[in-house]
Amino acid sequence: ANGNEGKKFKGNRSPCSPSRVLHLRKIPSDVTEAEVISLGLPFGKVTNLLMLKGKRQAFLEMASEEAAVTMVNYYTPVAPHLRSQPVYIQFSSHRELKTENLPNQARTQAALQAVNAVQSGSLAFTGALATEFRLLPGQSSVLRIIVENLLYPVTLEVLYQIFSKFGTVLKIITFTKNSQFQVLLQYADPVNAHYAKMALDGQNVYSACCTLRIDFSKLTSLNVRYNNDKSRDFTRLDLPSGNGQPSPEPSVATAFGKKSSLLMINTHSQTIMYHMALNSLPDLSVPSVPGALGPLGMPNSTVSGRMTLPNATDVPGNSVLLVSNLNSEKMFCTNILFWISTGVYGDVHRVKIMFNKKENALVQMADANQAQLAMSHLNGQKLYGKLLRATLSKHHMVQLPREGQEDQGLTKDYSNSPLHRFKKPGSKNFQNIFPPSATLHLSNIPPSITVDDLKNLFAGTGSTVKACKFFQKDHKMALIQLGSVEEAVQALIELHDYDLGEKHHLRVSFSKSTI
Repeated sequence: ANGNEGKKFKGNRSPCSPSRVLHLRKIPSDVTEAEVISLGLPFGKVTNLLMLKGKRQAFLEMASEEAAVTMVNYYTPVAPHLRSQPVYIQFSSHRELKTENLPNQARTQAALQAVNAVQSGSLAFTGALATEFRLLPGQSSVLRIIVENLLYPVTLEVLYQIFSKFGTVLKIITFTKNSQFQVLLQYADPVNAHYAKMALDGQNVYSACCTLRIDFSKLTSLNVRYNNDKSRDFTRLDLPSGNGQPSPEPSVATAFGKKSSLLMINTHSQTIMYHMALNSLPDLSVPSVPGALGPLGMPNSTVSGRMTLPNATDVPGNSVLLVSNLNSEKMFCTNILFWISTGVYGDVHRVKIMFNKKENALVQMADANQAQLAMSHLNGQKLYGKLLRATLSKHHMVQLPREGQEDQGLTKDYSNSPLHRFKKPGSKNFQNIFPPSATLHLSNIPPSITVDDLKNLFAGTGSTVKACKFFQKDHKMALIQLGSVEEAVQALIELHDYDLGEKHHLRVSFSKSTI
């Protein structure tokens, strides 16, 4: 490929910024097609590629716009590296790639087919593909990970959420050596380990800290004796916990056992989770982590390990979001709706709907980490028929109207709201932050409420209720699965804190589980 191909390239141009076609700049001149494709694999299927090696550029087409949005959100704060060189990614003005009549595309199409086949599990890792990825004999399926600048705990669940986005994780062992927190992680296939290393090496799990340094281990396989919070064999759920530590709950073990396609996502230099508006990733089943990997987040939630940490107010950054493309009629009539939906990912202190542009709002979170987390999960999310856009604002505070100043009720102060989920240090809510999903977790349910009562309540919001069940050991909690993610988001907005009687107000959040 050379610069002339850019002139021959035909695409449908559009002024809209989000597109499933991404423009990559400053790629190394000797990079292979498979290496470029690997940047997109954690976020979904890559459907086409155009390499312009003479210009050190490439166009990458994702299967969906949502996957592309998640990828851009993930890589914008912290650029990925190919061959130790940073690569810059942005939306292209092209809506799709039409490369059928271009020369030198046979190699690209072969690489696409092979890599997507490996990702779907329908093709073994072959010598030809190993050549494409430049894998060396010493590059095994086991990674050695050192977490530097460990200001906050990086749990086994967070690690799983982050790394399972790149393939099936079989085993994880965590330990401390030479005063460094280290991890051994085994994939099912060396190719998964390779592009996990390529995408995650040097990224931060949380904003400006917990940096991942990744290398291939000399070990070819891990021997895990116990399943607990220090080690896990996802192929052996029958292992004892050891050392008196509790075994993981069956539901947790089952969730971990599922292959995650994640985020994280949210991988901004400030968040792994992504999350990765993680929900846009296929089969995303775990939470994301706010941090440099923000968009990867685990948005699979777990891969993202997308939990925000309590009392992280010292992390530099902006805590004010600019949210645009709101449904102004819905949001203006009940202007706390967006506050409640955002409150799933942090405590919202103030909201200001713009006077002249009521489809735009400023949302001030408790701190920068929570702002990153909310942004990564909500950007690109469909709400009341429109795709939300969430970015950091140039403002660092939402100003309240002066005394006597007419505001028409557009500015709200929720600083002292009793509904804040994260103001208590060490709250379990920090461990239960997941991407938007069609399944909701319900809690604080009074004994008199039945499954039919819950189904009728959620059907009243216009949702299609597919399934609902109480927790076997705790009738105060239940899972309910709705017809779509959009329905679940709207139901959460309308029914969180709903008065069920008997002094019980319903608590609603997103779940990583399915029914």
